[in-house]
Amino acid sequence: MADTAAPAKQSRLDRVLNLVERAGNKLPDPFLLFGFLLLLVAVVSTAVAAFGVSVRIPGAEQETPVRAALSGAGLEFLFTEMPANFIGFPPLETVITIMLGVGLAERTGLLTALIRASFGGAPRWVLPYAVGFVGITSSVMADSAMIILPPLAAMVFKAAGRHPVAGLLGGFAAAGAGYSTAPVVTSLDALFSGISNEVASILPDPGAAVTPVSNYYFNVASSVLLALLAGFLIDRVIEPRMVRGGVPREEAVPESDVDVSVQREGGPEVGERLTVVLSAAERRGLRWAGVAAAVLLAAVLALVLWPGSPLRNDSGGFLPESPLLDSVTTLIFLAFIVPGIAFGVQVGAVARAADVPKLMAGALRDLTGFLVLAFMLGQFIALFNWTNLGAALAVGGANLLTALGLAGYPAFLGFMVLASVLNLFIISGSSLWTLMASVFVPMFALLGFEPGFAQAAFRVGDSATQIMTPLNPYMIIILGYLRRYEPNAGLGTLVARMTPFVVPFWLLWALILTAFYFADLPLGPGMGIRL
Repeated sequence: MADTAAPAKQSRLDRVLNLVERAGNKLPDPFLLFGFLLLLVAVVSTAVAAFGVSVRIPGAEQETPVRAALSGAGLEFLFTEMPANFIGFPPLETVITIMLGVGLAERTGLLTALIRASFGGAPRWVLPYAVGFVGITSSVMADSAMIILPPLAAMVFKAAGRHPVAGLLGGFAAAGAGYSTAPVVTSLDALFSGISNEVASILPDPGAAVTPVSNYYFNVASSVLLALLAGFLIDRVIEPRMVRGGVPREEAVPESDVDVSVQREGGPEVGERLTVVLSAAERRGLRWAGVAAAVLLAAVLALVLWPGSPLRNDSGGFLPESPLLDSVTTLIFLAFIVPGIAFGVQVGAVARAADVPKLMAGALRDLTGFLVLAFMLGQFIALFNWTNLGAALAVGGANLLTALGLAGYPAFLGFMVLASVLNLFIISGSSLWTLMASVFVPMFALLGFEPGFAQAAFRVGDSATQIMTPLNPYMIIILGYLRRYEPNAGLGTLVARMTPFVVPFWLLWALILTAFYFADLPLGPGMGIRL
């Protein structure tokens, strides 16, 4: 049953965010919105190209011209590459593959049972901070984190009697806004360091070599403090706003065919806990799912640790690049599908082999809206990249900072702001760092700063704003989940709900880097601030 209590009196923050939400929801449907943006890119690129605008990216042999979309070459690109732009839309392969596994695990009841068993005995006040920490750490799964964590966090909150929308939004915010940091070394560290070294190699004094652990100390401090901040915002800002706004607590459709039964113990004065009641079939299913997961892990480890493993790189290792790191999506798919089948067999959700593809097909039915939108998103992003407008924006921003004559720490503050603004348009962190590093690493080296410090500053600006830009394709997936609770929710609703995360995350992260800067602390093993 949905909440029927009247909404409480709104705070000043509620009124401001409601204004943002109403303004945002006046935007057209996302499919039409990106259709209009596609036309805008076509017109702007054609106008800019008419003036012969080109940009010089340091390290490139030739200037990069802005190309006109409304030209013979542009029209040829749109007409011939339209199917490839759709099928090649980068998040498509990740989303569909992972959702096949996640959908099966959800429909067999594994996720519901696992979450209830894992979090049922935890105090309710811990959950927002647990979601914050898991969200920050989940960047080890790359983009997959923004698909997997939010609906799981919603299920955790719902099982604990808290508002599931707060878990949904908090999980997405923590995974997205904290994407560039984690308390463990991730593939992103290897990717960023490779780009930094490549750019720094052209310098007379390239400074200390940037490695995957060059920002490790900074990442650990950032991830811990940002996780605590995420938990605080979920607990004290997002969830109370959901309650005051009268947002329903129940989905319009069931999450699973498996019954969810929870008994409460204690009360607020002693820290309310939950005692979860699992059926005998669910307990047996969880045991077999655990066995299946253990067998899968052993098989993967045997393949990975084998000296001649095909998952190793040419030098026999795994960093900075290797087939293993490129297999994250596949490994996550297997991590859901194998235990999901084992659980489903025990609870009766998988009675015969033909039930497996049927359950997976149900997951794809939930993605039909995203697939339609992905068609237009793919065309927009492909044309935006083809015209080289993104490169022009990045280099133009760098030239602006140089023209302003900023030096020292003010230059890095301007750099972080610029990265946050460009992040609204160029969602890929590796693509944006490739563009910005080629301009700013040499620039800051001339000012006496290590490339590893420029990379740390980029991390601050790279992630926070991506959770509020409509150009982030994962926002559309989260919007689909949100509409289970609020059928009339639009992009404006989601942007308004993400806004309380963006500014605090950016400010705290910048403050952490400021502390490292003025205390002259090492950012990681062998990586200082100044050359």
